[in-house]
Amino acid sequence: MVQVITDANFEVETQEGVVLVDFWAPWCGPCRMQAPILEQLAGEVDEDELRIYKMDVDENPNTARQFGIMSIPTLLFKKDGQVVKQVAGVHTKDQIKAILAEIG
Repeated sequence: MVQVITDANFEVETQEGVVLVDFWAPWCGPCRMQAPILEQLAGEVDEDELRIYKMDVDENPNTARQFGIMSIPTLLFKKDGQVVKQVAGVHTKDQIKAILAEIG
């Protein structure tokens, strides 16, 4: 399940394991295309293996600013609290799985 995350709980929620954060906004067409792909991926992976979050950049500008999010959707990959990859634009499930395999 893709969970909503905010500026207030970002650091706490993304400290352990592999985490994918989708920076998006409700008015963003490509973001609406990315969302069902992430939902499908979330249904296929164990939460112990990967946690997926989404963060509305309009409601949570501080974290987006901190990570230099300039366009949406942007997918941020963290492993044990460290950013290991950041990609912008819509990505297929296979593309995301390839990034996750690269991260390890």
